[in-house]
Amino acid sequence: MTHPLIDLRSDTVTRPTPAMLEAMFQAPVGDDVYGEDPTVRALEAETAARFGLEAGLFCPSGTMTNQVAIKAHTEPMSEVICEQTSHIYLWEVGGIAFHSGASVALLAGDRGRLTAAQVEAAIRPENVHYPITRLISLENTHNRGGGSCYALPELAAVAEVAHRHRLPLHLDGARVFNALVATGQDGREYGRLFDTISVCLSKGLGAPVGSVLLGSKAFIAKCQRIRKVMGGGMRQAGYLAAAGLYALEHNVARLADDHRRARQLADMLTARSYVTEVLPVETNLVIFRLADAMPAEHFLAHLEQRGIRASSFGPQLIRFVTHLDVDDAMLTRVEAALAEL
Repeated sequence: MTHPLIDLRSDTVTRPTPAMLEAMFQAPVGDDVYGEDPTVRALEAETAARFGLEAGLFCPSGTMTNQVAIKAHTEPMSEVICEQTSHIYLWEVGGIAFHSGASVALLAGDRGRLTAAQVEAAIRPENVHYPITRLISLENTHNRGGGSCYALPELAAVAEVAHRHRLPLHLDGARVFNALVATGQDGREYGRLFDTISVCLSKGLGAPVGSVLLGSKAFIAKCQRIRKVMGGGMRQAGYLAAAGLYALEHNVARLADDHRRARQLADMLTARSYVTEVLPVETNLVIFRLADAMPAEHFLAHLEQRGIRASSFGPQLIRFVTHLDVDDAMLTRVEAALAEL
C-alpha cells in the first residue's frame, strides 16, 4: 500500500476540496476589470466586514497586496519601518525598492515582533540627508518567528505611535486568521488599529489563489490603479474568489486543528537528541534547529525517502507547517520517521 505524501513544506501546498471546487464551478462571474464580477465583490465585502474596514481589493497573491499597499502609502525617497525578517523585505524580491523606490528601516524584533518603543525610535527626524518615514508595517503571524503572534495591547501601542505621528500602519496578515484563532482576538479590533491589512486566502484557509487588501474606500480606489499597472487586473476572477468565500465560511475555525498538530510535532522534536532548539509554537509553524552532527541535507533526505517533505529555513534550521491536508495518521508516520534517525 502506497501512503499519501505528507507535505510539511508550507500551508500553500493545499489543494481545493471537492466542496470548494463545486463552489468555484457554481460561481456567478463577470469581467472584474469592468467591476462586474459579483463573486469578487462579495469576497471583498465579506473580508472587509470581518475586519471592520470599508473596502477590499482582490489580488492574485499576498506579495501583490503588500506591494500595492506599500506603493500607495509611500513615494520615492521615503522609508518603511519593518522588522528585519519581515516577508515584505526578505521574500518579495526587493519589491519595495523596485515598485516604490523606497528605503527600509530594519528593526530586530522578538521572533519578528516589534515594540512601540522600537518603532518610535526609528521614525526619522526632518533632515535633508534622511529618507522620510512614510509607513510602519507589522507581520502577524510572523513567518520567520515561527508563527509568533502579537498580543492586542502590543498592536495597540504601535498603532498609538503611528497615529500620533500621522503615519499609516499596514499589517501583512498572510496568516492573520491563524493569529485570530490562536489568541481569540476579533478581526474588527484590527480594523480599528490598522489603516490597511493584507489577508491571504491560499495558506491555512486552503484556497488555491488569492489575497485581499483591505482599507478605506478612497485608499482601495487608489490601489485599483496600482494593481492594474502591476498586471493584477483579472477578468472572470469570481471562480477564484468563490474559493476564498468558501474558505472564509468553512476553514477558519478548523485552523485550531492545525495548531494542535503543530504542537504535537514540536513535542516529538523536543524528544529527539539531534534537535537542539524548537521555537515556541503558537500557531501552525514549527521551526527547529538540528545539531551539527545531523546535517540538514541528511535529515531532509531521510524524510523524503519516507514520503515526507519539509523546508530548509537556514543553516541547520528546518520548518514544518501543518495545514488542512495533514491529518493525525500522518503525524504518526512523521513520528516513526523521526524515531529512526
